Amino acid sequence: MRKRISLLAAAGLVAVGLATTPANAADPVFTLTSPAEIGLRPHPGDGGGPQKTTVDFRVGNPTGSEFEHPSTFTVDLSPLKGVADVALGENSGHRCTLTATAVTCENVWGISTGENWVVALDLTAAKGSKPGTVVDLTMTGAAQGITIAPTTTKVRIGGPDLVMEEAALRTKLVPGERQPLPVVFGNTGTESVKGVALELDTTHGMGLVEQYDNCATSEKDTTGKPWNKGWSMTVCTFDNEIKPGEVWEIAGVLTLEAAPHAFMEGLIYGVHEAGSQPKSTQKLSAPRTGRKLGLTTRAAKAAPRAADLDPWNNRHDIDFSVKNTADLVADATSLKGKAGETVRAELGFRNEGPAWIAEFRLGEDVARVDIVIPAGAKVTKVPEHCDAVTADGDPREERLGAPRYFCGTPHVIGERQVVGFPFELKIETFVASATGSVSVGQWADEGTTPHAWDPNRADNKAVFVINGKDATPTPTAAPTTAGPTPTAPASPAATPGTGTTPSPGSGTGNGRTPHGGLAETGSAPGPLLIAGAALVAAGGAVFLALRRRATGRA
Repeated sequence: MRKRISLLAAAGLVAVGLATTPANAADPVFTLTSPAEIGLRPHPGDGGGPQKTTVDFRVGNPTGSEFEHPSTFTVDLSPLKGVADVALGENSGHRCTLTATAVTCENVWGISTGENWVVALDLTAAKGSKPGTVVDLTMTGAAQGITIAPTTTKVRIGGPDLVMEEAALRTKLVPGERQPLPVVFGNTGTESVKGVALELDTTHGMGLVEQYDNCATSEKDTTGKPWNKGWSMTVCTFDNEIKPGEVWEIAGVLTLEAAPHAFMEGLIYGVHEAGSQPKSTQKLSAPRTGRKLGLTTRAAKAAPRAADLDPWNNRHDIDFSVKNTADLVADATSLKGKAGETVRAELGFRNEGPAWIAEFRLGEDVARVDIVIPAGAKVTKVPEHCDAVTADGDPREERLGAPRYFCGTPHVIGERQVVGFPFELKIETFVASATGSVSVGQWADEGTTPHAWDPNRADNKAVFVINGKDATPTPTAAPTTAGPTPTAPASPAATPGTGTTPSPGSGTGNGRTPHGGLAETGSAPGPLLIAGAALVAAGGAVFLALRRRATGRA
């Protein structure tokens, strides 16, 4: 069995050990990173063969530009003699060589901005090594013109191994349906865990019915972390000691409920040592119910504290498909203006629900908006996430003045959310009742086509008219408080039908949420279970705990 422990590794292993004392305060400081601690299963491991744990080393370039000089990275292996055996990982890094006392990596290509992978080392417990032994594995680096701060990973022989049992849950549901969530876990390692945390991450349409005083929930938005958007987190803490060989279960009831707006939903649930999860800005609020969720043991044995030997069996992911629909409705727009005037239009659609929609698996856009510009008008300002195309829908390099635009939506569209794209158009020639269109649906070669889950295809297309006869603005439905709360538009929209040109900063918002200003989903995840996992979903499946490795050269 092979395990990978990286910067974004499981809870309990990811607190990154850093030292940041520069040799020259004038030099930029590049920081090496690795797990704070790893545990190795005692020799010979399960099944009579050594069990590998892979440790990833990375270097961060904070300068914002590529460092173009050679660099050298060295891992001191002398403390591991008689404790652990080392081999270069499958991806051994840039010109890395292994000797009995060190791993040396020569990098001649430079260091890209951001985080860069250096080398992966496979570690196994050495024959004759004693459980409980702890040694340091340190990497240092050197390069002209910069200071490279070292990193140290503590390597421990033995440790706890919390294992979560997979619950048998119904995955095809209807809105409002409830089912119990059994939680059973054990410790298959060699050492005890003093206190555990049960973490449950649920999507916007899936929630827990019960509240307990020792279970805190997240209430904070994840601004700047759109991969996590649409999730909430509940953490229940217990002070029980979980000894090797013991199996535990919750002494109480946890019930999952599909909300009226549920559609494609997900749950991640797992257990880790209390306090071992990475620090977070997540705000957790604990209720005051007078009730406390407990644990009860099923078995026993006997046995201090160390990293989990196999963090990847601590949790499980489940996808739910809820029988529901979401009606995306294109908004008609009518403007007036004289030749030579510039008008502003907020073009888009609204989700009339009842379901929210989220494409988490790959973070893809929920829908495409196809906008055809009326004759006589020239687009002078194009919103972000909109691509100019020809009248036939072929790609076009020049963004301004195109006859047609394809705009991508956020990967999360809340129930009752309004999505708009602010355009500016100059009326070059007065054309009576100049008519274009706004369409919304899934991506297609010809532009858009309605989604299978959209129950009303007739309202996926609406007219966009400039100087129509007796033109009056078509009102946009105001978003309700149910579900995500829209934010103000990125730029003010013209009041349709007035023929006026608002000055920058003026105008009245219409409650739309432009791409890049995602509406709130009503629940906020923090770091998900097994720190740094990105949680995503698409199609008939809602999510995947996805570890996104940083790319770059090191």
